[in-house]
Amino acid sequence: MKQDPLKRRRPAARKRGRKQTLRAVVLSVLTVSVIALCLGIWTKLPGKDVPVGGIAPPEETLSPASSVTTPEPEPEPQPVVETIRFSATGDNLIHAPIYKQAARRAGEDGTYSFDYCYEHIAPFYAEQDVNWINQETLCSDTLAPSTYPCFSTPGDCARALYRAGVRVFSLSNNHTYDKGASGIAATLQFWESMPEDVVTTGLWHGEEDYDRIPLQTVNGVTIAYLSYTEHTNGIRQNKNMTANVIYTSQTDVIERQVRLARQQADFVVVGVHWGVEDSHAIVDSQCTLAQNLADWGADVIVGTHPHVLQDAQWLTAADGRRSFVAFSLGNFLSTQSRPDQLVGAILTLQLQKTTQPNGSVQCEVLAPQLHPTVTHYDAGKSNVRTYFLSDYTQELAAAHGVRANYSDFSLDRIQKIAQNNISTSFLALT
Repeated sequence: MKQDPLKRRRPAARKRGRKQTLRAVVLSVLTVSVIALCLGIWTKLPGKDVPVGGIAPPEETLSPASSVTTPEPEPEPQPVVETIRFSATGDNLIHAPIYKQAARRAGEDGTYSFDYCYEHIAPFYAEQDVNWINQETLCSDTLAPSTYPCFSTPGDCARALYRAGVRVFSLSNNHTYDKGASGIAATLQFWESMPEDVVTTGLWHGEEDYDRIPLQTVNGVTIAYLSYTEHTNGIRQNKNMTANVIYTSQTDVIERQVRLARQQADFVVVGVHWGVEDSHAIVDSQCTLAQNLADWGADVIVGTHPHVLQDAQWLTAADGRRSFVAFSLGNFLSTQSRPDQLVGAILTLQLQKTTQPNGSVQCEVLAPQLHPTVTHYDAGKSNVRTYFLSDYTQELAAAHGVRANYSDFSLDRIQKIAQNNISTSFLALT
């Protein structure tokens, strides 16, 4: 009996089907294994953090937003502020006892040593940026020394002041013409020999020189200096004099100079030799000129000549600025013989320049103070030197040579002279 061919093929077909199924299963297992292996290697790569399920997150989710650096905003421009510490000192009046002691201290080499006179003030000058003084007497290396009424002072005196820290010397006062044409020539020659950082004001080479304003720049702040005098003790300029002063009566010249200085400098400092000698009273002519100077452009007005203290005050200029005037700083160094002539003051203040980011500039005078000083000498007007009142003692006052004629001279009297003539708001006793 023949076997049905279809029946004979079925077992073979079933066998082939089982083999194909097995191969598919094996292939699927291998595929899954390969994928798993690849994912295992991926997760071990540096910086890859694949979550469960083997699917990496989108790239942008790997870095948190907080890790992105935000640029710092540009800082707002700030004003630039420059502040100059300024001092002004009264009459440096060199009588014979002073230059004679200077000659003895220097020995026999022909020079003079004046440093002893200023050694107690020099540390204070070192704390300032600018120190101004009224040099009451002519200085030179060629004229013989002389005393009242027509003064001549060895140039070593000015050199000692320079070593002490003074850089600005006012030369316009009632003794400028004391030695006539030869005195003017000698003092001009001397000041030309001084270091380049010295500034002098008050002597002019004729009218053609009036527009040459002395200027000094310190830490980016420019200061103009002018000086005038009421008189020259009746001695007039002669044709042989190569320089001249400007009198306070020449208001047209003064106004022109002050206005020109205002255009060229941040601050204008004007020295004025005025007032009544040995009087604490401020006269109308001083007040009128002071206000005019402020209106024309002066920021600081330094008064000298009375040889005693006079008060100070703020002035309001025509343009709204505040100007400051000290009407008399009194004597700084001398051998005058009255108690009030032995008490002076050094003015200090701040000259502040503020430059805004837009380029605008504001200039202000700030914190004026008057620091009383005492000229001390021993018996016979020996060992002349100057102290700050804050450093002066009862023992020194008791030993002062002036007590030969004023037995009541004391520390208390000195303090009262200062307190009675300087407003409390400006007086610095410590």
